[in-house]
Amino acid sequence: VQLVESGGGLVQAGGSLRLSCAASGAIFSINAMGWYRQAPGKQRELVAGITSDASTNYADSVKGRFTISRDNAKSTVYLQMNSLKPEDTAVYYCYAHITTTGWASLEPWGQGTQVTVSS
Repeated sequence: VQLVESGGGLVQAGGSLRLSCAASGAIFSINAMGWYRQAPGKQRELVAGITSDASTNYADSVKGRFTISRDNAKSTVYLQMNSLKPEDTAVYYCYAHITTTGWASLEPWGQGTQVTVSS
């Protein structure tokens, strides 16, 4: 089972980016999915999460600007980021809580994608 992220890059303040994270492998079901981020010199922090029934939660710092969604048919989670600020600059990691076809419970991470917001 692996998670592959895409969509990071360099954007000016006020701009938008959309991150994607696709899960693949011997997956029976995916429960929670979401995104963390880690800025240089800081701890990794939760950005947004979404459950299998589409309940969402967000860090206070991104509420009203970021939107998390998922496509269960594609085993993919998205993070639409609008009104980006320089303080959003970080490496963004996706995660998932997965039950495999062998009934194992896994919590893999993506490889990380860099988001840089210039002022």
